[in-house]
Amino acid sequence: MRHLRLVKPIKEIEMTVKIAFASNDRKLVNQHFGAAEAFAIFAMCETDFHLVEVAEFIETAMDGHEGKLAAKIELLDDCAAVYCNAAGASAIQQLLAKGIQPMRVDEGSAIEGLLNGLQKSMQSDPPVWLVKHIKKQTGTDRFSEDEAWQE
Repeated sequence: MRHLRLVKPIKEIEMTVKIAFASNDRKLVNQHFGAAEAFAIFAMCETDFHLVEVAEFIETAMDGHEGKLAAKIELLDDCAAVYCNAAGASAIQQLLAKGIQPMRVDEGSAIEGLLNGLQKSMQSDPPVWLVKHIKKQTGTDRFSEDEAWQE
């Protein structure tokens, strides 16, 4: 695996979430999760986004071998979601267990368009998975309001 991570992303403080895309060109979502040759990871907030990581994988044939998923899921550990053209049941289960929302989109979907759409939804009506991720990051959901205290 080749992995490029920017040491200090631009406007790092403002960025609230990381979103990954299964893409071999960093412009379009064009890969199946399990066979993805590369991932582009963007940091984003309501008003801006920047590419912060790129990882490339070798030997990505879809052979049903579960071991290849572990490295990909570990790479995406701090991401809120991963956009891909498809994902197998095992990959979906493992991603959800790590708190990463798998998002299926049509092949050739533009990453910039997906990020712009997600930003608009952040401003008005964010998806539940995104709200959960932000609460987890900020620690605002430590004690749920409907959780009763026992003394």
